[in-house]
Amino acid sequence: MANPNDEVTPQNLTAAPAGPLIELREVRKSYRTPAGSVVALKRMNLSIQAGEFVVVRGKSGAGKSTLVNMIAGIDRPDSGDVIINGQPLHQLSEDERARWRGINLGVVFQFFQLLPSINLVKNVVMPMEFCNRFSGQERASRALSLLRQVGLNEHVYKKPAFISGGQQQRVAVARALANDPPIIIADEPTGNLDSSTAAEILDLFSGLAQLGKTVLMVTHDRSIASRASRVFELVDGEIIQ
Repeated sequence: MANPNDEVTPQNLTAAPAGPLIELREVRKSYRTPAGSVVALKRMNLSIQAGEFVVVRGKSGAGKSTLVNMIAGIDRPDSGDVIINGQPLHQLSEDERARWRGINLGVVFQFFQLLPSINLVKNVVMPMEFCNRFSGQERASRALSLLRQVGLNEHVYKKPAFISGGQQQRVAVARALANDPPIIIADEPTGNLDSSTAAEILDLFSGLAQLGKTVLMVTHDRSIASRASRVFELVDGEIIQ
């Protein structure tokens, strides 16, 4: 895999905050089910500084997906505050959160979620088009640079079905970087990969943190802890450091 230092260098979209870049204060979230109310997060407090590579680890049902949804602004807390780079995210409207998310967050999923009908370059260009970032010529050039950054220079015009799962995850990382967000969230990014390919993907995330990106990875994999600057254990909706 190519060294992430070789290509696109992140830019600071906003000045680094005086306090934590990501902060959850007494966040509580529950859901109604046919069996009754289920508490997913219990008065959660969490703070992450700019440039950290943080792993939140937990079993299925521990609340990992709910935590990601809080930080990404996909869902609102029942109570408490979600503050990202000084912005009280839970106070924004749905449209405002969507625009904010497109610029400030890059999300990498376990199952890649690439569009199968278009090639890799166009998959990476899409977030730039959605957020109206960069000119048309700059978008294609940036997409090519990002794909080279993740070691896919020879595959850029292929469609996702014609590359391996590990290569598709690299495309997903390039896509997450498309708008140069300060925060990368990875939701079980190695859960669908063999151990060798997973190690390469983790190397890439480590390199992004060294370049100044803030990386938050949620996983059930205990072996990933050695890569992180901090590890939190999520148990029944509560964080244990």
